[in-house]
Amino acid sequence: MTMPRRFIQCDVFSATPTKGNALAVVVDGNGLSDEAMQRFARWTNLAETTFLMKPDVAGADYKVRIFTPAREMPFAGHPTLGSCMAWLEAGGTPRNAKLVRQQCEVGIIEIDLSTGTPAFAAPPTKVSPMEPAENKRIREQLGLRQDQIINTVELDNGPIWQLFELRSAAEVLEVDSSKVKWPEFRAIGLLGKASDSPGIDYEVRMLAPSSGMSEDPITGSLNAAIAKWLLSIDRLNEDIVVAQGRCIERDGRVTIRADKDGTIWIGGDVHMVVEGEVRL
Repeated sequence: MTMPRRFIQCDVFSATPTKGNALAVVVDGNGLSDEAMQRFARWTNLAETTFLMKPDVAGADYKVRIFTPAREMPFAGHPTLGSCMAWLEAGGTPRNAKLVRQQCEVGIIEIDLSTGTPAFAAPPTKVSPMEPAENKRIREQLGLRQDQIINTVELDNGPIWQLFELRSAAEVLEVDSSKVKWPEFRAIGLLGKASDSPGIDYEVRMLAPSSGMSEDPITGSLNAAIAKWLLSIDRLNEDIVVAQGRCIERDGRVTIRADKDGTIWIGGDVHMVVEGEVRL
């Protein structure tokens, strides 16, 4: 039997609503089956749809489950920020007014509300060398020259990312994402330093099918993994701003800051765009 459930669709990681990454949030997800959640996520056809429910671990303010149209995700960035702000919009009250604690499959994720821009604490990230054969396969598929590539690394913070750091933001923007055929590859991250864009330190792209496009608009979990990697190689010595989405008509901005204790915070604007109810 279906029932009305509060629903919010929000836009994450952009100062301009509809220029970020859309997220569908079913605020009352209690009692829904796995199949019902997956079916609804397939129907919304967004990169991710989340379902909020009562937590079942001590100290969490709420629990979130995150679905793409094809599968459940253990963690994702823009669903973390969007779910938190939707939960607050719907009347959720955290134990700590400045720090929300979200339960998801990878554990408790903290969201800092103290600065005016919500930011989540980046989860632990495993950093591994990229397999040479995979490196070569991706490089050849994208038509990248060896002299364009500064670093390659595999990052795992729930999702797994094959990251290529290129010489510049301009070279990142020039990559033709249509050259990659899915599902023959894992998610590919591209990173390049921005030298001629005021207020932007890096350009990032995440190449993988998302919402009917060949790349994801703005990817909080990839940026979190990149930040963890930069910190591990002593390259995150100040706050930075990342741009993402410009190749697909988005205008994403991700703020990254590191505390003295090594905690990395991934932040961005969240806008409520659609509010109502769904019958599930």
